[in-house]
This record gives sequence, structure tokens and C-alpha cells, in this order.
Amino acid sequence: MKTAVTELLGIEYPIIQGGMAWVGEYHLAAAVSEAGGLGIIGAASAPADIVREQIRKARELTSKPIGVNVMLLNPNADEVAKVIVEEGVEVVTTGAGSPAKFMEMWKAAGVKVIPVVASVAMAKLMERAGADAVVAEGMESGGHIGSATTMTLVPQVVDAVNIPVIAAGGIADGRGFAAAFMLGAQGVQMGTRFVVAKESIVHDNYKQKVIKARDIDSEVTGMSTGHPVRQIRNKMTREYLKLEKEGATFEELEYLTLGSLRKAVMEGDVVNGTLMAGQCAGMVTKEQTCRQIIQEIIQEASALLNK
Repeated sequence: MKTAVTELLGIEYPIIQGGMAWVGEYHLAAAVSEAGGLGIIGAASAPADIVREQIRKARELTSKPIGVNVMLLNPNADEVAKVIVEEGVEVVTTGAGSPAKFMEMWKAAGVKVIPVVASVAMAKLMERAGADAVVAEGMESGGHIGSATTMTLVPQVVDAVNIPVIAAGGIADGRGFAAAFMLGAQGVQMGTRFVVAKESIVHDNYKQKVIKARDIDSEVTGMSTGHPVRQIRNKMTREYLKLEKEGATFEELEYLTLGSLRKAVMEGDVVNGTLMAGQCAGMVTKEQTCRQIIQEIIQEASALLNK
């Protein structure tokens, strides 16, 4: 399937794996790339040497292009940005700010830069800064979210910029893929569906929570702090929302979630851990390999788009 995104990134299918903290590590990233999509290592707040190690381990598993997601608020972002160049990473996705200060270095090294945006204004700003494409992420997605839905955000971003747009948020199957293309996107980014991939190191407790999730099991915490996060409801979200209602300070709320994502991913704590997942979790019903996931989506989408 050829689109502006497959041509830009040198991949077979226009499917990008979200750069999820703790989840997007080298096993998953390499498996997605090997299956024809673009696997992304989520650098999150990791030190540069850990990111370098992850890149090298992914390279041992695939010779196909891989990407790294850089959270620009990461105190190690400057060092991670250099590691990306030194290790010859093909693609960078960015979140939590503007990558403008790294753009010249990355572009000189031939790195394709794809910021994740939640508004038209940010998309236009990123295009002016030299981005090769943007991921327009709707609030249906898991993790940190904006306020616009995928259905409304994607076409407005498509109309506003001249670079390829990748749709994200609420996409878990061929129907969502086809819908994204109808809105003008040239590719999709998915996170939740890959959380339950066989190659994902996510604890089985977490995977089962996603697989068993219903349409009403999605919860957004942090609205009062200006940092909303979408996840599957559990004891922790109930406590968090109660504290928010009672007017707890940002520090009190932060303390409640300290290390909670790692607890969920690595230890399988589905009671007090943060189970980041999008509203599409109710559509994710089985564990499959990355290759099976991608093939199933492409077959279903192709049948719909060629009707």
C-alpha cells in the first residue's frame, strides 16, 4: 500500500506504532517494523544510554527503519536527540512541546521528524519549523490527550498543512484505518492495539484489562491540572478523581501516580497502576503478533477502500 507516508519513511504499510512509555521498547518496535509498519521506541524520561541500548537491540532484530519518540519535557532530551543522530535512527516522533531546537541537527543527519499535535495551530507551527509530517492525535487516544476528537481534528489539520498527516486516536481496526484515509490522512498511528501484541512486554494482567475492556471503561484523570490522561478505570483512577473533586494540589495528585505506569506495565498492578489505553480498547479483543495485527488491518481497510 503506497501513500505519501510509506514513501517518506521507506515502509511497506502506513501504520506507525505509538511511542508509548515503558510499552514501546525494542521488542515491540522491531516486530512492528519487521511486519512492514514503523516501530517506535518510546524514550519517555529514559537516560540517553538506555535509549542507545534500545536502538541497538532493535537493530539486532530488524534491518528495517525504526523510530524513536522523544518527549521534549524529558530532562535528558538534549542527549537523547544526539543519540538519535549518532545511531542513525531514521524517524523521530515528538511530544510535549516543539522540537524546533533539534530540527537543524536532525535534518542535517537525514532524520525524518514527525511531531504529534493536538491542534491546527500546532500543526502549522510544526510545518514552519521543518517537520516532514505530523501525527494529528484525537482525544480518544490513550495517555496524554488534547481536547479535539480524531474525526474533527484530522480533516482540519489536513486542510491547514501541505505535509502528510497521520491520524491517531481511536483507531484499532481496518474500519478506523479506512475512515482516517477518508478524512484525508496518509497513514495511521496506533497504540492500544499494539499494547496487547504478542511481542509486547506488557504484563499479561494489563493486556487482559485491555482485551476485556468495554466501551464505558475509559477514564480521564488530570483535567483540573491541565494534563489530562486517558486510561482504563480502576481503584487508582477512582481515588485520583475523588482527590481532584476535593481540590487536591498538583503535588498530591502527582504523588498518587508516581511510578504507576511502570507498576502496571512491568509488575501487572492493575489496581493501583496506570492502565493507559484509548477509547478503542473495547474493540481490542485478542492477543496477536504484530504481523497478524497489521495484515488484518490492511486486508479489512483495503476491502473497504476499494468498494
